[in-house]
Amino acid sequence: MASLRLFEPALNDPFESMFRRFLSPARIDRTLDELDVRVDVVEKNGTFKVRADLPGVKKEDINVRIDGNLVQVDAETKGEREFKGEGDKVLRSERYYGSVSRAFTLPQDVDEGKAVAKYEDGVLTLELPKKATSAAKRLAVN
Repeated sequence: MASLRLFEPALNDPFESMFRRFLSPARIDRTLDELDVRVDVVEKNGTFKVRADLPGVKKEDINVRIDGNLVQVDAETKGEREFKGEGDKVLRSERYYGSVSRAFTLPQDVDEGKAVAKYEDGVLTLELPKKATSAAKRLAVN
């Protein structure tokens, strides 16, 4: 997802362009960095605990996949803001839509059957128990 910018070929003079932007209504651009999934991973008592920030995302728009020691979090994000003037005339409307994804590996495989995911107040919390590893078996040579 790339940021969209206004292209005005008539404005070749950088100073004219700068003053025009200065006098235009203030705007906050949402960039891809703001939509990144930021995660904290902690290992405690045989379980990986993951906290991922997903502000403004609905619970039903989150998908978590686990494959061995690979964890992937996908989310769809939408946002709308409308600024109205007198007489309910829309003066400005800003919208953004997009998908974010974050994948990371853990030092050990996860027991998918015991994994738990909770989402509250824009934070996804995962409890990912480690998969029990079998001890190496010594094979007798005949």
